Parts: sequence; structure tokens; C-alpha cells
Amino acid sequence: MRHAIYYAPAEGSPWWRFGAAWLGRDPASGAAVAQPALEAVAPEDFRALTAAPRRYGFHATVKAPFALRAGATREALAAALERFCATRAGLALPPLEVARVDDFLALVPAARESRVNDLAAECVRDFEPFRARPDAAELARHRGRGLSPRQDRYLEEFGYPFVLAEYRFHLTLTGSLDGSPPQLVAAVRAAAERAVAALAGEPLRLDALALFEQPERAAPFRLVARYPLGGGAA
Repeated sequence: MRHAIYYAPAEGSPWWRFGAAWLGRDPASGAAVAQPALEAVAPEDFRALTAAPRRYGFHATVKAPFALRAGATREALAAALERFCATRAGLALPPLEVARVDDFLALVPAARESRVNDLAAECVRDFEPFRARPDAAELARHRGRGLSPRQDRYLEEFGYPFVLAEYRFHLTLTGSLDGSPPQLVAAVRAAAERAVAALAGEPLRLDALALFEQPERAAPFRLVARYPLGGGAA
């Protein structure tokens, strides 16, 4: 079993509905959701392109998936996350835009918001006592991507290479686009841009952190609870 600390829009909000429909799954209920029909994109191609992020649910990583160390429990992790969130303030995110991040499409803030990175860094460090060290296969998988010396150092220290100075807040929209026809990538990107433009009147706030759980490596992640920043009911 693994856990992760993510940002996910509030359930039932326009952004939540967009993410569940785009990826084809509701991470709270686990139910399949009908994906939108995209212009010039075959449904089977769109489903294949969104297969990888569908397993995780629509989210932005704050602390990447990790197994609990010996002696740690989900209940203790959840209680610690609730306390962490109660003492941090929420914030408005800059408008989001569609961008290519490495080999996939994602939504990223159009302007830098340093408080997002600061919050993620605090979360990464504060929850280290709960994390078990990744096994050799997991470390090798990350290193197979060609890490920089700093990323490799972060991998050793925090179990994930894209933290602290390497962190970039993003909500993933597709899996790897490597090998995909350029016209397919362009059509999917154009559809994402239209969908984001339609949500321009719905400002997105980083107002809570969510605890997600994966029962086993082959299983999809499920939303366990969402804890408001600044305290309040979970």
C-alpha cells in the first residue's frame, strides 16, 4: 500500500468535474466517468493517452506516493496532515495554462507563485518520518529517466527527484506523448485549451491538501480525505 499527498480541486466543483471527465475516472468514488468527445481525436486514442494519469486521479503532486515505514499508520498520517493543514493558509492560484512538461501535457500556473513551492517543500520535509525508503527497483526506475546530480540527491534524501528546487506544480492531463502523431497531440492540446478557457470564470484556489491511497501497486489511487488549509472540517 502507498499513500500520497496531493492537491485536488473540491469534489463537485467545476474543476473537479473537468478533471474526472477528462481522465475518465472519479478518484473519490472510483467510478468510471464518460470522457468528452474531442474534435479530430478517436475515443480510443484519447483513452489511451489518459490511461497513466487516470490511475492517479486529477491532481497536483505535493508529496509523491510512498509506502509507510514500519510502525507508521494511515491514521497517524491523516492526523498529522490535518494538523499540518490547520496551520497553513490557502492561496489563490494564478490562472492555469496548458503546457508540455517533459513528455506529457499538464496544467501549470501561468505565473510563478512562490508560496506554492514553499508549501510543497514544507510538506515534503514534514512527512519524511512517515516514509519508507523506496526499494531498489523504484530507485532504478527513477534513475532510468536520466536524473541530474541534484535530482539524484533528492531521490536519495526524499525518495523522489522532483522536489524542492526541482518542484513544479502541475495537474497532469496525459501520459507520455512520445511516439504520438503530432496532429493527435495538437488536437488534444487544443481541446484542453478550450476546456480551460471555458473555466476561466472559476478561479482555482489551493485551499486544501488531499490524502490519496493506493491499496496495491496495480490498483488506482483513491481519495481518502481532503483537509482544508487554515483548518475546518475534513
